[in-house]
Amino acid sequence: MEKIQVEGNHYEGTSISSENYLEGLETIEISEGGQTFLIPERKSHIKSFACTECHSKPLAEMQEADIKKAHWDIKIVHANENTMNCVTCHNPSNMDELHSLTGKSIDFNNSYNLCSQCHSKQFEDWKGGAHGKRIGGWAPPRASMTCVNCHNPHQPHFESRWPARFNTQKVKERE
Repeated sequence: MEKIQVEGNHYEGTSISSENYLEGLETIEISEGGQTFLIPERKSHIKSFACTECHSKPLAEMQEADIKKAHWDIKIVHANENTMNCVTCHNPSNMDELHSLTGKSIDFNNSYNLCSQCHSKQFEDWKGGAHGKRIGGWAPPRASMTCVNCHNPHQPHFESRWPARFNTQKVKERE
């Protein structure tokens, strides 16, 4: 460790930058756990945002009314149905925000704070850069995808997939 610290004293940064990869991408700067980095802006890409454009009544009234049921067909395959439903994450009194398990408002752009309540190990790895996908690589400025850029929040599990090209020769060799 001492050798690394001594060598690090002379480090003057790098001339390499990932800014070219971020052109045309609207980002937000966040600070989490002593790390400051960029994430993609999300709200402008949500097709049905702002929610209050349609959700003009309380959620309970809208579920009972004969109104176009745009979201009632979404199936949550995230946790046990006794553990999670729509209002676990979506704020029923302010549809334009998410909310934490303790009722604290969470902006849609900061939805990673919602995920981190249950997925704390993955959140710690994400803050440090070990979980998730970087935008533009490791050169500064650091920009990372968020949970919802890769995972569908209603069904976050990735299905198992075969590689695009399956190596049948290796299979024969193993037999």
